[in-house]
Amino acid sequence: MITFHFFRMEFSLADRLALLILAAMAGLMFFSARGESAIMDELAHIPAGYSYLTQKDYRLNPEHPPLLKDLAAFPALFLNLHFPLDTKPWTNDINGQWDQGRIFLYESGNNADQILFWMRLPVMALAVLFGWIFWRWTKNRFGAKAGLFALVFYSFSPTFIAHSRYITTDLAAAFAFFIGIASFLNFLENPSWKKVTIAGIAFGVAQLLKFSLVLLIPLYGILLIVWALSQMHLQISNRIALFFRLLAKTAAIGAIGLLLIWIVYAYHVWNYPPELQFRDAEFILGSFGNRFLVDLDLWMIGQPLLRPLAQYLLGVLMVVQRVAGGNTAYFWGEVSSSGSFLYFPVLYLFKEPLAFHILSLAALGFALQRILRTTEKSASKMLWWIRDHFLETASWIFILFYWSWSMRSPLNIGIRHLLPTFPFLYALVAKEITPWLEHRMYSNPHTWYGALKNIYYRYVKSIPKHLFIGVLLIWLIGETITAFPHYLPYYNKLAGGSNTGYLVAVDSNYDWGQDLKRLKAFVEENNIEKMPLDYFGGGSPRYYLGDRFEPWWSARGPMSGWFAISSSFQMSAFGTPVKGFVRKPEDSYEWLKPFTPVAKAGKSIFIYRLP
Repeated sequence: MITFHFFRMEFSLADRLALLILAAMAGLMFFSARGESAIMDELAHIPAGYSYLTQKDYRLNPEHPPLLKDLAAFPALFLNLHFPLDTKPWTNDINGQWDQGRIFLYESGNNADQILFWMRLPVMALAVLFGWIFWRWTKNRFGAKAGLFALVFYSFSPTFIAHSRYITTDLAAAFAFFIGIASFLNFLENPSWKKVTIAGIAFGVAQLLKFSLVLLIPLYGILLIVWALSQMHLQISNRIALFFRLLAKTAAIGAIGLLLIWIVYAYHVWNYPPELQFRDAEFILGSFGNRFLVDLDLWMIGQPLLRPLAQYLLGVLMVVQRVAGGNTAYFWGEVSSSGSFLYFPVLYLFKEPLAFHILSLAALGFALQRILRTTEKSASKMLWWIRDHFLETASWIFILFYWSWSMRSPLNIGIRHLLPTFPFLYALVAKEITPWLEHRMYSNPHTWYGALKNIYYRYVKSIPKHLFIGVLLIWLIGETITAFPHYLPYYNKLAGGSNTGYLVAVDSNYDWGQDLKRLKAFVEENNIEKMPLDYFGGGSPRYYLGDRFEPWWSARGPMSGWFAISSSFQMSAFGTPVKGFVRKPEDSYEWLKPFTPVAKAGKSIFIYRLP
């Protein structure tokens, strides 16, 4: 328990253990990130965030909300950087984020590695803060032991570690869903105006971190209906009345969130010329199907008071447009532009540690065993259970809701999109494991036999269970530590491990451009004069390799000597086109297929020595 004495904070033993676990996570994030170049999305997010704070102008990267980029850019304000305002991407282009990022990072006299170092630190700090909030929440809900289990799952998840080190919105999305759902559950349990205000602020912050958080709106509706139905101690008429009272206060939550969105976006469009905002939005939404929403957004831009909300609506519509359009992705030997229903289940199975999957199956078994032992099974009994276990119910509703939405989407670009569900899975598994480790004890044994029986149950019979859980936790922690520093390309043994994980899926699951600095080290160590390279990522080969770099691609044909290629490009070229995707023969790297890489830069860049 935390107590405050003036400015001194006292921690329980469990709190100290939680801090130790989070310190380990922070160390793994910090030291593994130092050797990595910019990943693809950072090339857009870095100039966008810096321009928001220094220019109050939202012309770059409107498809993502500003808050995470603002947070990351704050330390950069003290670096005396040059942000050019006379470039074509800034003055003429519509959302010239990629070119402006390249110019800002690599061609303006700035130190790209310094920028990456300082702007990644706030994201890592957010991951630690998230871990602490998650620990306190699970501890308060399920007890300290379950809280520590859940925190270990979070802190030693290779996926969380990987995506908590980059200037992207994936960690922010997980944090946003968590605070949005947790605060709404607190509101349902105690619908005071204080809880309404807290939930409204959390809802607004969530919308400012990731546009996918609009899913909270239908989710709140589902949770509200289930909560009202589960109040079995009330008459039906009273349950209906409760529903409408809560619905009115939920609308107030939305209003508070909307006000917060307006305040933040008003700052970000302060110096964004309205005519330029109109031009950009009109072009970006030119192919959007619902013209009513497009016309509404354009009309709002013309209203000074609504202009901030118009920019927010533009971002939401861009996400809808992007999801509907899908993307071209390599998955398990095939290249498709329409996605696969199996994409996320397979990646979840292969990208999280095997030890956690075993614990998840054990937890599921414990839960099913408890359900089967229940003598009375009826709809009313189920509603009573839901009322008494609404947190678990809400967690399952969110997980199933979010997974079904993700699996139906054609946008298959990484396991990172499932991160918002992970903390709730961790909490559910921890909650089931904890009581299984505990045995029924006599609270006040009156005989020597009773006392000896308590000792036997507590210290002898529980040994196999504690050994089972202990071995799995050590395996989980050990596997994550030994994966250092390559957390993005981590795959468990079911997929053959990290060295061959690219055969399953690439892009942000394996190769996002993070190994360019490691390629530079390889080139220098081997004194290579020329390195033809086909690179995928946010780094600049010219910046790191200088004149040794020679751009290459499949259609240029074979060469002799050294050659390097990002695994994302190689697997997209080698995979079998399916579902209407057409690849030109000259882009298929047929001339490279007979050869085997002689080395790798990190895990993701294949290096060849061609005859």
